[in-house]
Amino acid sequence: MDTDTDRGCPKCGHTETDIGTVSTTGGGLSKLFDIQTNSFDVVSCTNCGYSELYRDTTSGASDVVDVFLG
Repeated sequence: MDTDTDRGCPKCGHTETDIGTVSTTGGGLSKLFDIQTNSFDVVSCTNCGYSELYRDTTSGASDVVDVFLG
């Protein structure tokens, strides 16, 4: 496989994305008191809706798009 042509959405190959965030509770007391302890970036294909979650980091959103698109 040529890695230069293997870019885009893993499902449909489209190259446009939307980025959102989602927060979740952990376990134990944070779940009991509904405290959001985990944050993720959600990268979604604008064509087919395929989405991947990436643990939120301090680096920019463009880094997760680069991982999503290959």
